[in-house]
Amino acid sequence: MGSTFKSNDTTVSDILRDIEQGIIQLPDFQRGWVWDDNRIKALIASISNSYPVGALMFLEYSEGGNIRFKYRPFTGATALAIPEILVLDGQQRMTSIFNAMFSKQAVLTKTDKNKEIKRYYYLDIERCLNSTTDRIDAIISVPEDKIIRSNFGRDIELDLSTRDSECENHMFPINKVFDSIACTMWMNDYQKYYNYDPDILTKYARFIAEILVPIQSYKVPVITLSKDTPKEAVCQVFENVNSGGVSLTVFELMTATFAADNFELRKDWEDRYNKLIQKSALSISNQKDSILSVVSSTDFLTAITLLDRYYIKVNGGEAISCKKRDVLKLTLTKYLQYADDLTEGFIQAASFLKEQRIFSSRDLPYSTQLIPMAVIFAILKTKTQDSIIKDKISSWYWCGVFGEMYGGANETRYANDVGGMIEWINGGSEPDTIQRAYFQPTRLLSLQSRLSAAYKGVMALILKAGCLDFISGSPMDFTVFLDENTDIHHIFPRAYCESKKIDKTKWNSIVNKTPLFARTNRIIGGSAPSEYLKKIEASNHVIGANLDSYVATHKIDLNDLRSGNFDNYYIKRTKSLIGLISTAMAKPISNLNGDDVIAAFGGPLN
Repeated sequence: MGSTFKSNDTTVSDILRDIEQGIIQLPDFQRGWVWDDNRIKALIASISNSYPVGALMFLEYSEGGNIRFKYRPFTGATALAIPEILVLDGQQRMTSIFNAMFSKQAVLTKTDKNKEIKRYYYLDIERCLNSTTDRIDAIISVPEDKIIRSNFGRDIELDLSTRDSECENHMFPINKVFDSIACTMWMNDYQKYYNYDPDILTKYARFIAEILVPIQSYKVPVITLSKDTPKEAVCQVFENVNSGGVSLTVFELMTATFAADNFELRKDWEDRYNKLIQKSALSISNQKDSILSVVSSTDFLTAITLLDRYYIKVNGGEAISCKKRDVLKLTLTKYLQYADDLTEGFIQAASFLKEQRIFSSRDLPYSTQLIPMAVIFAILKTKTQDSIIKDKISSWYWCGVFGEMYGGANETRYANDVGGMIEWINGGSEPDTIQRAYFQPTRLLSLQSRLSAAYKGVMALILKAGCLDFISGSPMDFTVFLDENTDIHHIFPRAYCESKKIDKTKWNSIVNKTPLFARTNRIIGGSAPSEYLKKIEASNHVIGANLDSYVATHKIDLNDLRSGNFDNYYIKRTKSLIGLISTAMAKPISNLNGDDVIAAFGGPLN
């Protein structure tokens, strides 16, 4: 295989002329130009000093080539043409150079405080020739009217609004540097202004030799990728060279690809995303926290690719796959064919999760598992309402959560699970995630915060088991979940546990936590369970018999809670939670009486 790229040094002047003529343009996925005034001056200073400013990376382009992107001219360039070159790396630098040093228009830039301004740039001839002056101090930027004012605009500090005033102040307009005719005319006017003073002639000769010629002959290294470069390689190269900037996502590349066929992928996705948010939110005010708010544009493209490749496999084609290279091969025709079905698949997945008592993105164990789930719902459509099929989806889902299968690189698992689930539902063997899922009982001790998917999963199972608020007795379903500010709280309160020197690994684990309404948690405070139960009863919030039944719905032994026997309470609730997990996964939990379990919990769990 021959090289996929070539490299050579190219004069900036040649690149700028090609930009002006539209020969060099930008792929539409490139971000907007963002450099500020000070950064532009620093760039000009580096070029005038012949300092390196970094290599550029180009991609050969043709309308009938391997890669089709929508393209656009550089900011400030006006020529309409089909480009021969697209810039992958160097947009910011070349846009700055083009606008400040080539274009005759004022440069639209910004201050270091992000305020938009328009500027022209000048080289101070005398400072440029002064070896004790930093070159950046010889780069002068002036407003659009070329007058620098002070004292709230009342005083004029520098006026360069006429050719004579430029000459008088020895200020060379840098946007003439690559225009030989304009350069010569300015030089003639400058010398004429000073009546061809020999000192001026000498000074300007030095300025030409030491400043203008190095700028005009300045070269940059250019790496040019072949037009046959695969699209995934373009994506990888862009990410590598833009490690300090905005990364190029698959979605950005596909947006530029589909735009070549006049399809606005970004707008289509935004419309679909808004629909996903609205359909999955518990209320209008909850939309930003809705379950599907975590679905990204790249997730959606990955899911469509997964769906497309599933049908290809069913029809005798290649294996299911949704890696980056597969997504980049997605055609607009296939996108349009499957986008509506997949949108509905995500909405049905959100409804399923609500049935599992997962109501918001904050409580979602794995956002990544939404991708294969939505595809499964898109394939099965109304069949997912059948209880047997829904039970199988539920088992697969909870095996993914408690087997903690979706925490890493997941494209292979997506593919295996989509194919495996449909095969299982059609009478085949269980998918890989169910076969491999394993929950270690001692894992409960390390579930200390929401950072863990399994932690969120346990809370959902407690809610699904029908737990009631300690005081109101209200079920914690989606109608009250948000309104009552439901959250996870300690059963044996932290203050009490710390005062009794109870092992933090135990009292702060998921075993000692449960969902409660915010008002109930405030009443409980930091008291011992026996005390807060009495407080609740004494304040006539709820009668004792009802209180006992409400607390029991959280899989808590009331006798241990009232007596303050933390160890007995802890091991009994652990067993209850293990039972919930086993039922959800539809798999037995092993190692319930292993030495590590007995040492961790103070006894066996079987």
